[in-house]
Parts: sequence; C-alpha cells; structure tokens
Amino acid sequence: MIRRTFLALTASTFLAAPAFADGHSKDIVDTAVSAGSFTTLVAAVQAAGLVDTLKGAGPFTVFAPTDEAFAKLPAGTVDDLLKPENKAKLTAILTYHVVPGKVMSGDLSNGMKAATVQGAEVTIMTEGGVKVNEASVVTPDIAASNGVIHVIDSVIMPPM
Repeated sequence: MIRRTFLALTASTFLAAPAFADGHSKDIVDTAVSAGSFTTLVAAVQAAGLVDTLKGAGPFTVFAPTDEAFAKLPAGTVDDLLKPENKAKLTAILTYHVVPGKVMSGDLSNGMKAATVQGAEVTIMTEGGVKVNEASVVTPDIAASNGVIHVIDSVIMPPM
C-alpha cells in the first residue's frame, strides 16, 4: 500500500504540473500528493518519517522520481525498502534526492555538483537535456511554498 501511495503521489505531481501555477500555496509534500503521480514517493517519505521535514520552512529542491521511476527498480526493491528495519537505508536514498535551497533549472550549469541532504553530491548535466546523475529531468521547476520540485524519470542511488 505504501508503494502504491508513493507511486500515485509521484504520478500526480508529474501530471499536475500545469496546475501548480496557482500561487504556490502548497508545500512540497502537498504538491506531490495533489499531482497524483508520486504515490510511491509519498509512501516512502511517510515510511522514512520525512513528512514533517519536507513540510518545513525549507527551502528545498526535490528531485522527485515518478511512480514509473520506482517501477524501474528490481522487483521487490521498494517493498523491501519500506520495511521498518530498512528505514535508515530508505532515508538515505530519499534525502539523496533533496538539495538544500531552491535551485531552479535556470540556475543549473553543465557539470555542476550539488550537495544533498544525505551528504553525498549529485552531478547535474545540462547538455542534451537536464540530468541528475543518470536520471533525466522530465518536468522542471514545479514551485511549492517551501521550494521546488524537478520530476525525474529514475530513482538515483547514493554512493554506499
């Protein structure tokens, strides 16, 4: 159920991007929930205990994998990560998708490194489309009251 919720949240954010131009009154979590395409992401954020953090003042830049991005992971991966005994690993993966501050697509440069909340860096490439590590940004600059969401097509994994 958590996986489905997270996936729905991811998908809804992706599909609802045009609806976000209404004043940015929703925080990152509520924006993702309303989008409907991020149910797996939302479920994972809940399982990791990160809802209050991502509803906080921020600002945050979130590289949000869609439900389809989570579906690309090997079978059973998401269900395994959602188990209570894997909370630390899930938290590390999710916080690797978050950069402190509000970074809009216009602020990006090719080869740019960004420190994540998890502690490791992601590499941004801008030639031939924007990529975060190996994930492509499919919808940039979805504004939220406490930051910005960039929708990505793959889950990025921190160095272990």
